[in-house]
Amino acid sequence: MKDRVLMGMLLFVCSEAIFFLMLVLAYANFHKVTGATAAAALDPYRTAIFTAALLSSSVTMWLAERAREKESNAVSVWLFMTILLGGIFMVGQGFEYYHLVTEKITISRDLFGSTFFTLTGFHGLHVIIGLILLSLLFVLALFGRRHEPTVIGMQAIAIYWHFVDAVWIVVFSMVYLWRYV
Repeated sequence: MKDRVLMGMLLFVCSEAIFFLMLVLAYANFHKVTGATAAAALDPYRTAIFTAALLSSSVTMWLAERAREKESNAVSVWLFMTILLGGIFMVGQGFEYYHLVTEKITISRDLFGSTFFTLTGFHGLHVIIGLILLSLLFVLALFGRRHEPTVIGMQAIAIYWHFVDAVWIVVFSMVYLWRYV
């Protein structure tokens, strides 16, 4: 059973990796178009702070996994920290979207808006899904029986969460740092 659960998650993550690869390639293809550009509209320094929160959440997720394997009560603490850090990232994305919309940069304005909001929006959706899954683990850790959440459940969701973080490294590099290359 364990192998099937992990294999299923790995196959899902691989299919999502191909999906994000296509979105990143579309962004790269239309990078040098006229209209709003990443260089003019985005603040990579502010986004780097929220990026640090998201990437730190991979560490807290790893600590939650280790605590679960040791049957420690710290599982819920580390899961809460993971959820908090992921939530901070989403608040940052919300602020960024608000700023862009007030600057009249929207998904329908031009090619930059279309590719930027599609790429970062789908990533945000994946973060939200991950936060829901992590919240389920957190509730199980608080109110479940002794062996909940299961180690295999933690591992499967951890694979998904680490994938979401890895995708953001690529997205952040392409969207926010490419202008410095």
